[in-house]
Amino acid sequence: MKRFLSIIAVFFLAVHVIYPCTNFLVGKKASADGSTLISYSADSYNLYGELYHWPAAQYRAGTMLKVYEWDTGKYLGEIPQALQTYNVIGNMNEHQLAIGETTFGGRPELSDSTGIMDYGSLIYITLQRAKNAREAIKTMTDLVAAHGYYSGGESFSIADPNEVWVMEMIGKGVGNKGAVWVAVRIPDDCVSAHANQARIQQFPLNDPNNCIYSPDVISFAKQKGYFSGKDADFSFAQAYAPLDFGAMRFCEARVWSFFNRVNKDMGKYVTYAQGKTTDPMPLYIKPDKKLSVHDIQAMMRDHYEGTELDWRFDMGAGPFNSPYRWSPLTFEVDSVQYCNERPIATQQTGFSFVAQMRSWLPNPIGGILWFGIDDAAQTVYYPMYCGHTDVPEEMAVGNGDLLTYSETSAFWTHNWVSNMVYTRYSDMSVDMHKVQQQLENNFKEIQPEIEKKALNLYERSQPEAVHFLTNHTNSLVKNGLQEWKKLGQYLMVKYVDGVIKREKDGQFQRNAHGLPASPIRAGYSEEFYRKVINQTGDKYKVQPVE
Repeated sequence: MKRFLSIIAVFFLAVHVIYPCTNFLVGKKASADGSTLISYSADSYNLYGELYHWPAAQYRAGTMLKVYEWDTGKYLGEIPQALQTYNVIGNMNEHQLAIGETTFGGRPELSDSTGIMDYGSLIYITLQRAKNAREAIKTMTDLVAAHGYYSGGESFSIADPNEVWVMEMIGKGVGNKGAVWVAVRIPDDCVSAHANQARIQQFPLNDPNNCIYSPDVISFAKQKGYFSGKDADFSFAQAYAPLDFGAMRFCEARVWSFFNRVNKDMGKYVTYAQGKTTDPMPLYIKPDKKLSVHDIQAMMRDHYEGTELDWRFDMGAGPFNSPYRWSPLTFEVDSVQYCNERPIATQQTGFSFVAQMRSWLPNPIGGILWFGIDDAAQTVYYPMYCGHTDVPEEMAVGNGDLLTYSETSAFWTHNWVSNMVYTRYSDMSVDMHKVQQQLENNFKEIQPEIEKKALNLYERSQPEAVHFLTNHTNSLVKNGLQEWKKLGQYLMVKYVDGVIKREKDGQFQRNAHGLPASPIRAGYSEEFYRKVINQTGDKYKVQPVE
């Protein structure tokens, strides 16, 4: 997403910039309960996981709003403030409007260093000003037209309780204020995804109910020499973000993994995900079954398990079958370039969410931002209702940062546990999943009763309902973080110094005299020992004494 790596290899078609974020999108007829759903992982080694909040407010005419680049904090300029803004919690506002993003970069010459609106500010300012997806598209495109677009090429997920849209946007270079863009509505019975590569190919030119685009999106490409041909054949992705190996293997592969898990016919695109073929996948597909919010949470935790890109069983996975590798993404041996996989779940995630919008409920109850901090595979998704007015201390902006450890910070607590799990993944991840599932299953079980109480309160007083839900979620976070700290302590005791403490009925065992029982010296798997012997030969062979 934010910080990028320049990938230069002899087999690349071009230098490719990797911005690692992932979004899934689910139409209301493709979801199990009629919700619309979008997900987002904000993946950056320079992003501190915290929960943003802007309360609803009113402003006087003439008030100006200072704009700072979300990635760096750089001051970009100022724009007129709206007279009325809406409550925003994370990436959802009080009207159940949610927005996510992934950055595809695209053609570098189209960057405009004079623009004021970067992609992050564009998201959070729009959430304060728009009530639904179509309003959001108009707000976002009006803002860049008026004030210039500072960022590189961007894919946005934009959803309200009834509609789900993908919009792709890229600047026009210094001296050409604004951006070219196209927005496509995802059919209600379909799912879509994007992961740092532009995905909109050909699009309908005369269907404003399902496709909206800037008037010059095709003519500008022709002017720049990116496209020549009939307008009906124009592909936004091919013109503004040509494919290379990295676009497929590091980006589209994540889309493929999601599609492959929800539709049995998507296996045929595995060679595209591997960067071996270039015929693109469709923008959206129909899933084989309807998907729940919890299905999407599980898919945000994907590491390509069970596919051709599964990398848990080679030497790089170490003795404990780790689905992680440390940066950089590519490496060189004997002048040959190689790469690591880039799965959906990754260690550098600052925060992630699954946004759930429900049209049949009042907004303060219908909109839930299932929000988690740190690696999606090792996070806990807490239900933040869209009217949320008081951020829990554990997730508040200012409670620690990347250079300041805080005992009460969700970010540091989760990273502490995650970085233990990484060292002995095949064992520790099992223990972690038990606590993760216990917490999230509890949220799911108590949700109907909590929302029933909230509805009863809402009939009497909307502020009371919002206050009730805010307190409910904040207590879940506080209690959940305490359980996560206990998990960290448990993992430390169980696996300290490379052995495993014995357990029975959920308790560490003691001997007949009350002292700790001797631990299990588990060592490594036979498979790993064979790898060691294949590399070292007789170096460690036990020799008989003559």
